[in-house]
Amino acid sequence: MKITQLFTAAVLFLSTLVTAQDKQFTLEDIWGGTFRTSALESLHSMNNGQQYSVLNVDRKARTTMVDVYDYATAKKSKTLVNSGDLATLPYFSGYEFSADEKKLLLSSDVEAIYRRSSRGIFHVYDTSTKKLTKVREDKIQEPTFSPDGSKVAYVFANNIYVLDLKTGKTQQITTDGKKNKIINGLTDWVYEEEFAFVRAFDWNKTGTHIAHIRFDERKVPEFSMDVYGKQLYPQQDVFKYPKAGEKNAIVSLHITNLEKNATTEIKLGDYQDFYIPRIEWTENPDILSAQVINRHQNNLDLLFIDNKTNKASVILNEKDAAYVDVTDDLTFLNDNSFIWTSEKDGYNHIYHYAKDGKLINQVTKGTWDVTSYYGYDSKSKRIFYQSVENGSINRDVYSIKLNGKSKKRLSSKEGTNNASFSTNFTYYINQFSSAATAPEFTLNSAKDGKVVRNIKDNEEVEELLATYDMATKEFSTIAVNGEDLNMWMIKPKDFDPSKKYPLLMYQYSGPGSQSVANTWNRSNDYWYHMLAQQGYIVACVDGRGTGFKGAKFKKATYLNLVKLETEDQIAAAKKLGDLPFIDKNRIGIWGWSFGGHMSTNCLLKGSDVFKMAIAVAPVTSWRFYDTIYTERYMRTPQENPNGYDDNSPFNYPELLKGKYLLVHGSGDDNVHVQHTMRMVEALIQANKQFDWAIYPDKNHGIYGGNTRLHLYTKMHNFVKSNL
Repeated sequence: MKITQLFTAAVLFLSTLVTAQDKQFTLEDIWGGTFRTSALESLHSMNNGQQYSVLNVDRKARTTMVDVYDYATAKKSKTLVNSGDLATLPYFSGYEFSADEKKLLLSSDVEAIYRRSSRGIFHVYDTSTKKLTKVREDKIQEPTFSPDGSKVAYVFANNIYVLDLKTGKTQQITTDGKKNKIINGLTDWVYEEEFAFVRAFDWNKTGTHIAHIRFDERKVPEFSMDVYGKQLYPQQDVFKYPKAGEKNAIVSLHITNLEKNATTEIKLGDYQDFYIPRIEWTENPDILSAQVINRHQNNLDLLFIDNKTNKASVILNEKDAAYVDVTDDLTFLNDNSFIWTSEKDGYNHIYHYAKDGKLINQVTKGTWDVTSYYGYDSKSKRIFYQSVENGSINRDVYSIKLNGKSKKRLSSKEGTNNASFSTNFTYYINQFSSAATAPEFTLNSAKDGKVVRNIKDNEEVEELLATYDMATKEFSTIAVNGEDLNMWMIKPKDFDPSKKYPLLMYQYSGPGSQSVANTWNRSNDYWYHMLAQQGYIVACVDGRGTGFKGAKFKKATYLNLVKLETEDQIAAAKKLGDLPFIDKNRIGIWGWSFGGHMSTNCLLKGSDVFKMAIAVAPVTSWRFYDTIYTERYMRTPQENPNGYDDNSPFNYPELLKGKYLLVHGSGDDNVHVQHTMRMVEALIQANKQFDWAIYPDKNHGIYGGNTRLHLYTKMHNFVKSNL
């Protein structure tokens, strides 16, 4: 009797185990946040190097607070500010410290403008007096403390203002700002999108001067989008958008002496049609640095401007046969020597230059790329950085002496490691994930990388996923067109090599990008696992032009964007189609943005390989895209017309044979819906049938409410019906 009971219990246990591991993914789960992981929000390392602050939310009380914790113990030491104690600010969504950490800028009512820009209401909170000061009644942009925390500079209506927190008086620095004409202290649309910054002003080290970039965009062509909304008549959003080959904003550099309230324009030199992608005051309060790059973006000068004489001198020059990448890695040391990163030896590495621009030494060397520069510790004379030395799909954290010696790998787990260092470089918080491990956060010693304590993990997500019928993401390489390309593949969990499976390929393929990485799942990955559960194989290949395999590999597509990338995806699809378990008559491809351009081109030019394609928010002609991005890789249409037209799919719609789904948001300020409309018209005139969808007022991300769920339901149904 006991044996029978034991056998019955075992059967029940195994039955439960099987049931617990065969749950099916649903789009509602994926886009409803079921598998969302947690992270550390708005973490700031305190000046003492022993503590950090985070933004916490009390959802029941509907209040926010800035709390300070000890690195070593994780214990909360104090609350700096709680919105529940502020009569006039019941809730704030972000914070920023003054340099001495005695004041905080608290943001509220923040509204997004474009990808990186926003405006909001800001208050200054004094931690010692508990006084709360509103910076301005209006919504403003980019408020920034002076070095001593006594003032706040900000931009309102395209003009720069400075609030004196001691006197309460506001000083207006510029007066000519006007929408779609003149911008002071902020970047225009194309700088924000492609040079990845918004605040175009900077305080010097003593707070006596502010440098800013002025954009004169009066001659830049305007782009307009209808915003349908819910009113009786649509509205128009009109903004300056310089398309490839068209006029850019005219930029100039200015320095304001706050005591004299006098602004001087700096004569940078004999530059024509140029960009100023970065400005930064050096450790010397009288020396401003500015990076100036030509329109082709293959010749960059680092300038030092003497604030006393207003004279600009070229300290460093970078040239490249293709293009020079602009980064945020420039770091000035106490003696005004500086750290710089460059691809000049074929891989991205760290260099140390004297204050006069003479090379002291190349700090890192090897046939691998430095992927992030974290900072320099003057006490130990060590630089901290991230690189792909341990394989291009992985990321590790390293330290190295300024002289290039004593390199040490600090991270130990294979996957993606990213570090956030304490101010004095005693500790760092490491965020680790891999395809098999959800993000986990540990406190580590910066000296040797050893784990001091665990901070946070996402075991609950891993436990939840263990109840799903989930296959493994397999990493490998595939030999295509003379290159070993990185690839991942997801097969059904009950994969049978004697069967033939349909294949859906995903790619992005943009210059310097990476889609094949040993990191945790994004939402799309769960969709791929859902497809695998339903009998599909999903694969992704990073072709030529993608990143982290050296400059030659990345820049191979120069002047012919999408040509080699398309050839690689077609060749990879053919090779995968020859595998005994792939049905070569059922191969599809999809992508978003650059990837949408790619999937469209692959379907047309690889009509004998691909049965279907989905293109979301695709570029269909580089003539319609912006100057900075497009000309970096293609030069201008006037110089390179064939490069622009030979790979624009609306020029050969007659090649369409497979099933095609085209999707765009009508409010896309980045890749305009014009791209899709031109493609649609070309296909109509070629009498080609296809499916398409427009999401009203949605931007390049196509999200909000049920939008993503609706989009992926449409995409999923399209795959199921046509592959």
